[in-house]
Amino acid sequence: MSVARVSEIQSSSRKSFQDALEQGIKRANKTLRNVSGAWIKDERVVIVKGKITEYRILMKVTFVLDD
Repeated sequence: MSVARVSEIQSSSRKSFQDALEQGIKRANKTLRNVSGAWIKDERVVIVKGKITEYRILMKVTFVLDD
């Protein structure tokens, strides 16, 4: 039997939501072992003078705990 934990992570990118997701997962893998999945809880953008300047995502990352 395995036990998993879920951690909430916020990530941002100036390029796209996809890039924010990839950067968030890349960073999570540096700290968390056994990352097995993620789901996007929220997406937002920062707008300055009518233009999108930043894409932000809030995701929940699942990782399996070591025995």
